Amino acid sequence: MFEQTAEQRSGEGTRPAQKMIFSHKPQISISCPSTGRMWLVCGCAFACVLQSAASDGGRSLVIALTAFITAIVTELLLTWRENRVSKIRDGSAAATAMILALLLPNHIHPVSVFFGTAFAIVVIKYSFGGLGSNWLNPALGGWLFIRFSWPVAFKEALNDSAASISEMVVSSDISKMDNGVTDFFNNNILSITGVQMPSGYFDLLFLEGPGIITDRGLFALLIGTIVITAIGINRGWIPIVFIAVYGFLIRFAGDPNGIYWNGDLLYGLFSGGTIAVAFILAAEPASGAKLKPGILFTVILGAVLSWFFRYKCLEYSGCFIALAVVNCLTPLIRMLEEKLFLSRNNRGKNKGKLPLNTGKFQENLL
Repeated sequence: MFEQTAEQRSGEGTRPAQKMIFSHKPQISISCPSTGRMWLVCGCAFACVLQSAASDGGRSLVIALTAFITAIVTELLLTWRENRVSKIRDGSAAATAMILALLLPNHIHPVSVFFGTAFAIVVIKYSFGGLGSNWLNPALGGWLFIRFSWPVAFKEALNDSAASISEMVVSSDISKMDNGVTDFFNNNILSITGVQMPSGYFDLLFLEGPGIITDRGLFALLIGTIVITAIGINRGWIPIVFIAVYGFLIRFAGDPNGIYWNGDLLYGLFSGGTIAVAFILAAEPASGAKLKPGILFTVILGAVLSWFFRYKCLEYSGCFIALAVVNCLTPLIRMLEEKLFLSRNNRGKNKGKLPLNTGKFQENLL
């Protein structure tokens, strides 16, 4: 913490005192959450669930409601004595439940959802001191718990889901909407470049087969991600950088046959939960670091690990594991930032003086 003394303020007229605090909590601005932000995230995620539920007989809705009720009841049990219903009103438990629902297959058993949500609230969120002190995104923690506690059931829930655009085209008929939009792009836009887009990609926005809820409600989630990014809940460039770096890696080295610059970019971005990760990055001011260089490093690292887990380890939801790994590194990154900043600003300074480049640090926070 840096704070001006009375002597330093003398002679500066009415200039307000500068105060800067490094919080040891690993999340950014989560210690003072915005209720509106939480409920907006919850609403955007629920719109994705509704799109998915419209074509799976309500399975996705059952999963989301199971997660929601479990999160609310669990948080009430943990906080009722001191806070009554105030913790529920902030929307953090509801947002955790909706994001967790997005990450799960629409055929996963509700019992697994119950235990995963309870684990997210009790262990990930509250065992480390509550919102803002958790070292891992609670929704990601719940997903990891379900994914590795019931690996067979998780895999079976994704049976019959397409692993590539070619498999999807073979296993289902291409819609008239897809053919019409594809023809429009090929004839009016892509014809300039001499490139032709195959059919099937626009159907990914309205996927009806088994899969992750976020992939099945992709169109609604894309709109939600754009809205949240435009509102400016978090730094808008964070999800853009993630998509750009991950997309580059997919195109460069995402071909299963090892052919460079032959990766299926659109399928890679529209499947495997990629947009869900962009949604989380856009919705949660907790990318890890506080300074721009540190944030940029964590986002690029997340994109590289996403490519590694999905295309080298063949984990379809590799983006989720990658984001969880980056979350786990957050305390270390924050410690490094603090040490580097303090050492840089204390070098050659007398004890008790305000660092001259404090304003530069404040710029880096923006």
